[in-house]
Amino acid sequence: MKVLRLTLLAAAVLVTALLAYALSRAFYTDRPVGFQRVVVTDPAGRPMTTGIWYPTESTPLPTTLLSFNLISVAKDAAVSGARRPLILISHGNGGGPGSHVDLALALAQKGFIVAAPMHAGDNFADQSAAGSVRWLPDRVRQIRSVLDYMQQQWPSRAQIDERRVGIFGFSAGAFTALASIGGEPDLSLLASHCLTTPEFVCQLLKDARSPLLDPAAVPVASEFAADGRIKAAVLVAPGLGFSFPASGLTAIGGPVQVWTGSADTNVPTTTNARPISEALGGRAELREVAGASHFSFLAPCRLFGPPVFCRDADGFDRERAHLQMNDAIAEFFGKAL
Repeated sequence: MKVLRLTLLAAAVLVTALLAYALSRAFYTDRPVGFQRVVVTDPAGRPMTTGIWYPTESTPLPTTLLSFNLISVAKDAAVSGARRPLILISHGNGGGPGSHVDLALALAQKGFIVAAPMHAGDNFADQSAAGSVRWLPDRVRQIRSVLDYMQQQWPSRAQIDERRVGIFGFSAGAFTALASIGGEPDLSLLASHCLTTPEFVCQLLKDARSPLLDPAAVPVASEFAADGRIKAAVLVAPGLGFSFPASGLTAIGGPVQVWTGSADTNVPTTTNARPISEALGGRAELREVAGASHFSFLAPCRLFGPPVFCRDADGFDRERAHLQMNDAIAEFFGKAL
């Protein structure tokens, strides 16, 4: 009996310690943020779990686990304020709604509504579409579906200012964002580029035996349906940036902020972020984060997570870099919208 009591006591102490640790590592905000999970249907009828963050007056609690992090939010609370700008987040290949949770929280507490879908067929649970002919055009169409839902079906849609919509995209999500605001890619460039300058995406396509490496099989620019409702974009570590010729960026009229990492070997600056920024000229602002590798742009892993996503180069402080970056992105959207 004594042994049982000691065992139960030890278990209680361990659970209490783990709970205290989790609470100490949660993401908190200075102003209350509400959060909802909804399901949006893409044009092919596939469900997309979508996270929505927004300003609220309700009391947040650190009880929501998203991706590898615990966040303090007011679940399903009422949205406060009116005429709120809306930011869409497009995650990278194999990501999800929690990939940029710290940014979503930062934007929401500054007055934005944020919607982050889990791209159907290209997320951490389902990679069935990655590398297919429909992979990239479908991503763009899925963003349109989420924007349609937010403006036409979301119960609090009346509090969205339809004239102020922006988009943030990381890696494949940056490609999605760029195409969503009018960028016209030439995917026939993939095959030749991968022969001369192999990058991470080239290996991904090769491993998937992707038809996109056949210039005759790739989608044409007209299949990437831009959405004129989106007025500004933030592109972070833009994957497949080399597939946008300068002539394919002339239709972009709104402001664009481009971020790249000096240590990003997956999506090198020289073939992705810099050519996009140079082609856009005065419409773009290029920012390089010293010491950042590709996955340094994902939300900091406060509790746990795969080392490949959570580990940074020695001396790089992801927490500090994200605080500065999130403030800069919020300022950019505040001015651009």
